[in-house]
Amino acid sequence: MLQHQQVPTARSVSAHILLRVEKDAAFASASLDAALERTVQLSPADRRLTTELVYGVLRCERYLDRRIGAHVRRGTDKLDVEVRVHLRVAVYQLLILDRIPAFTTMSDAVDLVRDARGPHVARFANAVLRQIATEVEQHGHVPRHDAVKASLDPLLVQRVANALGSEDEANAMLCAGPFPAPLGIRVRSGQSVDTWMQVLRDACPGLRVERGKVIQQALLLAGAGRPDVLPGFDSSWCVQEEGSQVLGAALHAQPGDVVLDACAGRGNKTLLLSEQVGPSGCVDTADLHESKLRTLAARAACIGLPLHNVYAVDWTVGAGDVPDGYDRVLVDAPCSGVGTLRRRPEIGHRDLDRTVGALHNLQVEILARAALRCRSGGRVVYAVCSVLREEAESVVDAVLSRGVPVELAAFDSDHPIELLRGQTSMRLLPHRHGTDGYFVAGLRRR
Repeated sequence: MLQHQQVPTARSVSAHILLRVEKDAAFASASLDAALERTVQLSPADRRLTTELVYGVLRCERYLDRRIGAHVRRGTDKLDVEVRVHLRVAVYQLLILDRIPAFTTMSDAVDLVRDARGPHVARFANAVLRQIATEVEQHGHVPRHDAVKASLDPLLVQRVANALGSEDEANAMLCAGPFPAPLGIRVRSGQSVDTWMQVLRDACPGLRVERGKVIQQALLLAGAGRPDVLPGFDSSWCVQEEGSQVLGAALHAQPGDVVLDACAGRGNKTLLLSEQVGPSGCVDTADLHESKLRTLAARAACIGLPLHNVYAVDWTVGAGDVPDGYDRVLVDAPCSGVGTLRRRPEIGHRDLDRTVGALHNLQVEILARAALRCRSGGRVVYAVCSVLREEAESVVDAVLSRGVPVELAAFDSDHPIELLRGQTSMRLLPHRHGTDGYFVAGLRRR
């Protein structure tokens, strides 16, 4: 196991998180949140540096390994995993960041390697880092964007290029910042967005708050730290990425509608829909995981938006107890998550060839069955946090070709989200819209 210094530092905590991602395929964001919650002694500056190191190293990993490998005879693949992680963290600081003295970076990294693997390996790490530090002195720092681009998997670039139409567009999407991405929040219905902008700024000096680019109720927070300690958390506003807000709002639910959220997950879109339908309507939720539904139901009750019916259902087998006749159905299907790369950079290291085909089949089954729960003439929205054709147009085409009684239908010309008006489908893209990447399509039940 990785040895921590007695007093945790940004470097030791980030290395611990990155080791979990490397060895256990842990999600970086969840591991980072848990680590920062445990290490309350870290200063705000060190918490920001920890976040920068985790996301930066993962986004630039292939480039960092090539730079390290140039000074390791057997290559980085042969290095002890803990040593490799410490070297990546240090080399990211040396190459990309310009505000940390090289001596401090190298000294701290060598100490961590010594704690983990002893003095002999520490001397090796010191030699590698000194050579790279000399290269930086001679040639200067590397722009982060260049390191990110050099780290992209060519197969991923090609898949995204097939969806977006060009390799330039693919690179722009996959390299999109900022680093790290801002925290998206949704101001609840009936609350003033402008008022909450000012309240949050006053409550947290140094917090940067901006309006969302696509949806009126969205705010983007940079440097927020823990959102649960800010005023209004989960009562007047909730954490929800702006693009995710768009997916819920895309259904354009009206007061009095009876709505099904077919893949509710954590339920942020469920709660948005509950606000839209009001007390005269109702939102039912379904998900494969009963534990998620219990958590969602408890959360909804706490904020005064109790759920109506909750269904644990495996859509690949059937509709279970979910009735039909809904006015509107949202299908936010499980997917590869390629669109969330700036928040989940570990996705860029996963083998999509092994998973996308199975995900496509899963998405087809879910959409085909969930759409049948909608009444004739009702609206169905299909969405994924991916931009890949295999999870987007190909899924809709497969459902239509199976004879499922649905048809593509343009979003209303007066839809509150301007980007959707008159479109049957569209992609949200980080480099164009400032959101994570999504595909969304509008359907009507015949």
